[in-house]
Amino acid sequence: MAKPVGSACNLRCSYCYYLEKKVLYKEHILRMSPDTLEEFIKQYIEAQKIPVVTFVWQGGEPSLAGIEFYKTVLQLQKKYANGKRIENAFQTNGTYIDEAWSIFFKENDFLVGISIDGPENLHNAFRKDALGNNSWKKVMEGIALLHKHKVEFNTLTTVNRITGDHPLAIYRFLKDIGSGFIQFLPVTEIISPEYDETYGLRLITPYHKGRKEVTEWSVRPEQYGKFLISVFDEWVRNDVGRYFVQLFDVTLANWVGQMPGLCVFSETCGDALVMEHNGDVYSCDHFVFPEHFLGNIHNDLLPALVTSEKQKKFGQAKLTSLPRYCLECEYRFACHGECLKHRWERTPDGEEGLNYLCPAYKMFFRHVHPYMQYMADQLAKKQAPANVMAWIKQNERDKLSNQKKQLSIGRNDPCPCGSGKKFKNCCMDKLTI
Repeated sequence: MAKPVGSACNLRCSYCYYLEKKVLYKEHILRMSPDTLEEFIKQYIEAQKIPVVTFVWQGGEPSLAGIEFYKTVLQLQKKYANGKRIENAFQTNGTYIDEAWSIFFKENDFLVGISIDGPENLHNAFRKDALGNNSWKKVMEGIALLHKHKVEFNTLTTVNRITGDHPLAIYRFLKDIGSGFIQFLPVTEIISPEYDETYGLRLITPYHKGRKEVTEWSVRPEQYGKFLISVFDEWVRNDVGRYFVQLFDVTLANWVGQMPGLCVFSETCGDALVMEHNGDVYSCDHFVFPEHFLGNIHNDLLPALVTSEKQKKFGQAKLTSLPRYCLECEYRFACHGECLKHRWERTPDGEEGLNYLCPAYKMFFRHVHPYMQYMADQLAKKQAPANVMAWIKQNERDKLSNQKKQLSIGRNDPCPCGSGKKFKNCCMDKLTI
């Protein structure tokens, strides 16, 4: 992914891991130069051995570069396409989307990703502008314009210490605003006073040997696990095939032995490099630290940086650094230790490298196991995974029917489902098959 304005952003989200990267660059204005832009597009297209090349524009806030910048992007992509189809993905906080941006996105087939954390009170808890003003209303205005111009968009929602307690409110809100593809990103960061003194960066990598403190905005493991389970239970009963939740799709892919398409749940990583505004390339968007600097495209070709020994070692570490606790885990195939960024805990045996979110993922994978297995079986039979919804309903009817037979439930007795209602006002009609 490319960051045309580096870490520059009009928002000051409390949990943002990228805002502080500005200390790595002394320029007053962070903006990609025409020479760097052209060199990047040329090299990036030439490096791809596939017929479709996707550019991902992120920040900071990439819209700060202005529409004219992206018009130049399109001209350069056309110049160097060499018969390949070019696609563009644009991750934005949505506050600058107006008529002009919406028309531009539509006319040029940009896939837009909107960062939004749910209903107004939850979104505004951490996502404020530089003056401390709330941002939700501006984001919603931008989404309305995307709908008006029929621009395809998806959503990226952080699960943090506050939003983590409101899974269904957030999931239902995202569906209500028309997000057909939903991504949840757990906020988990660690800080260290020693690192701040060395580089001016408060947030650290899990490899830091000094003191580590989990930030106050980070989601707790059990909280995240419960969040995922709550959303999954609603999705698997009502929304399979209608709404796509990235984590659930990735989990199913691993369940059937396919490539998950998401680095954090792959066996190894190292393909998601990030380029700063000046052409500096780092191992990963979450590892923009001096020790993970690979080079600059004005001095090195992108393929050389991607295949460098340093980057290979980084990507292989996802596998080679797994503690025995993970290697022996029954859900290793579904998790692969998740992201290196989160591996700062110790195993019960004291071994380093356990993922902070391990308890969350164990909760989640245990819970979804029977549903994932059913959907995997459906795929093996060339049937639709969405059949799981009817399967669940049938199982629940059978369970209630058996309970009625065992308990001889009367119409006015309490419903065995535990709702507190009378049987006739609750589940009795569901037994009619």
